[in-house]
Amino acid sequence: MRQSAIDPLLIPTVLALAREAGHAIMEIYAQAQPAPVEHKADDSPLTHADLAAHHILVDGLRALAPGLPVVSEEDEALTHRARPTQFWLIDPLDGTKEFIARNGEFTVNIALINAGRPVFGIVFAPALKVAYWGGNEVGAWRESGNRREPIHVAAAPAPHAPVRVVASKSHLNDATRDFIARLGMHELVQAGSSLKFCRVAEGAADVYPRLAPTCEWDTAAAQAVLEAAGGHVFQPDGSALRYGKDEVLNPSFIASAMPAHELARLQRGEQHS
Repeated sequence: MRQSAIDPLLIPTVLALAREAGHAIMEIYAQAQPAPVEHKADDSPLTHADLAAHHILVDGLRALAPGLPVVSEEDEALTHRARPTQFWLIDPLDGTKEFIARNGEFTVNIALINAGRPVFGIVFAPALKVAYWGGNEVGAWRESGNRREPIHVAAAPAPHAPVRVVASKSHLNDATRDFIARLGMHELVQAGSSLKFCRVAEGAADVYPRLAPTCEWDTAAAQAVLEAAGGHVFQPDGSALRYGKDEVLNPSFIASAMPAHELARLQRGEQHS
């Protein structure tokens, strides 16, 4: 395993693992009776689908790269263990609330972290049958059925064109509303789970502000895809998100097709380059 990027030969196997986990999720999703829901210590929901995907990914990644730790949302012991420079970071079912609501916008997230940064990621939406993946030295890609195509963020919005903002209605707090207002003319793009990042990565949106708590496993895989597609993820002060911290919570961040300085100019009402 190279330290700055994933070995391209491993990508098909990791994609296959994501799809296998997605298949297990969909078997439960398709059941006539709603999936039983438990709640973790932080009151977030947990279903049998989360656990089924967790076991597939952990076992598969350990077999693929013995000795490389796997940190999963669904294993509290792993999330609080000291982590080395390089490790897998997974969210077996990102968007459990979307899964329970049966809207299809939930994902399997797999990221490879090196030196505090996501260097490769896969975001697979099994109900939508689409996978996004990308990372250092391999570009960013969207796969649906037998079709694979490269993706890239959109160019900066033309003057007087609306900025396309990915925002969940349930997360429109005062800070987010203020951020969006400072963009001027805008339109909202709806998406669930990590697909918010992917909308920016594929050029369907321009910016995704998340000025509310998330955890490292919520963002790592999709950040790798977005950055491989030419996008940027940064804190409101312009600094980078870091992974493998003692605290798994992320600070507020903005995922954007534009770099921090260009987005700031746009919010000041200046002509963007």
